[in-house]
Amino acid sequence: MFKKSEIFDVIIIGGGINGAGIARDIAGNGLSVLLLEKDDLAQATSSASTKLIHGGLRYLEYFEFGLVRKALKEREVLLNLAPHIIRPMDFILPHVPSMRPEWMIRMGLFLYDNLGGRKYLGKSRKINLSGEIKGEYKKGYIYQDCWVDDARLVILNAVDAKNNGAVIKVRSNCTNIIAKENLWEVFVNNDDECGYKSRLLINAAGPWVRDIIDDNNLSDKNTPKVRLVKGSHIIVPAIYEGDYSYIFQQEDGRVVFAIPYEKEFTMIGTTDIEFSGNVDDVSIDEFEIDYLCSAVNKFFDEQIDKEKIVHNFSGVRPLFDDEKGDASSVTRDYHIECSDYKNLRIISVFGGKITTYRKLAEEVAEHVGDSLNMKMKKWTANAPLTGGEGGYSKWNEYKKLIIDKYNYLSEDILERMLCQYGKNAEEIIKKRGKLYKCGKIYEGEVRYLIKNEWARSLDDILWRRTKLGLFIKEDELEEIKKDFNIF
Repeated sequence: MFKKSEIFDVIIIGGGINGAGIARDIAGNGLSVLLLEKDDLAQATSSASTKLIHGGLRYLEYFEFGLVRKALKEREVLLNLAPHIIRPMDFILPHVPSMRPEWMIRMGLFLYDNLGGRKYLGKSRKINLSGEIKGEYKKGYIYQDCWVDDARLVILNAVDAKNNGAVIKVRSNCTNIIAKENLWEVFVNNDDECGYKSRLLINAAGPWVRDIIDDNNLSDKNTPKVRLVKGSHIIVPAIYEGDYSYIFQQEDGRVVFAIPYEKEFTMIGTTDIEFSGNVDDVSIDEFEIDYLCSAVNKFFDEQIDKEKIVHNFSGVRPLFDDEKGDASSVTRDYHIECSDYKNLRIISVFGGKITTYRKLAEEVAEHVGDSLNMKMKKWTANAPLTGGEGGYSKWNEYKKLIIDKYNYLSEDILERMLCQYGKNAEEIIKKRGKLYKCGKIYEGEVRYLIKNEWARSLDDILWRRTKLGLFIKEDELEEIKKDFNIF
């Protein structure tokens, strides 16, 4: 247990994917690290993504070749590090002649196949869509990217950071930052008695990155601006069979994905619209609902509307403001800003996407090493995230072994736990305790999440650590509330 008077090498503000990834990298380099998150880990943008590890096919149209190549190379690195929460997925792109000519799609997919290299993922190919979707769309293309449980990716990085010595504190809102006696002092939750001290500060606060800078008078005329773009998704009962996804071109130049979700549902998104409100209160609006319903209704016989939505979520992407035009064309690449205040270094992260978080963390670690006069190693590309030991090539074999070993338990629960905890699932299974009346979760899993993954509320458990909120009814939660005194 650390003392508040301890001086850390680095304090990181922000417990999204960038903050957690940076904490893992730096702690693994032997530095003392404190990560402060004002809410729950992955509570904001990092649990509201389209849940893809992908190169970003549409970014080729904006000539973002460097970003796409970097992201494509990361797909299989991450797949091999965390095969329990990341898996390959087929994406079907119907050809809509009025949107983009066929030669452009073929050229884009050729680049997509070859920019980043492939070991596990297949090449794109042309397919016949007759009978699959509405009659006017008879041909299309199929290519592979990866799906990811985004919130769990954050959690696993934080767990590895903790295992390497980092201190992770949730519900710790930074209310004041001062430079004092050649150290940063960070106060949380309006505690004016004393703050946490460090030699270096990393601002990975996502949508709040400029707030951290501006509210503490750390900005100057050269400080980059952030552009907030809202993305919303809806979840409806499955509107098609199969474990493949669709990517639909829209008349405004955007694309909308339809993705199988938790076996029984289809997730549809995203929107890209400018946002200027309170990030803490972000939510989907009627325009977005209509837009997403219309986007897929053009392609499927089974029509959806507001009444069929079982869940929705929205997030705000803190994009680096490159002063481009519309929101959908703003770069998704990241920008790392190093600046000095009273001889103290602050490193701020602007923009980025979940696929390239590990590379971002490596680059931040290099800046940390330069600032603290230390040699930093690049180690994360070959170090599995907790539960992913053995890599992608051995994952399906291991999963079958565990399901066969515990064949007297529900296969649905076993498979879900394996796809969330990987090789740590067996520890939970052995200490599972009673099965709650909802029939979806054991007492031992709740205890594990509270003890090992910073879960403090039912929302933490039901929507970020798992997606059981889609299945468990409110009146089935009383037993869990009573056993663990959480709400």
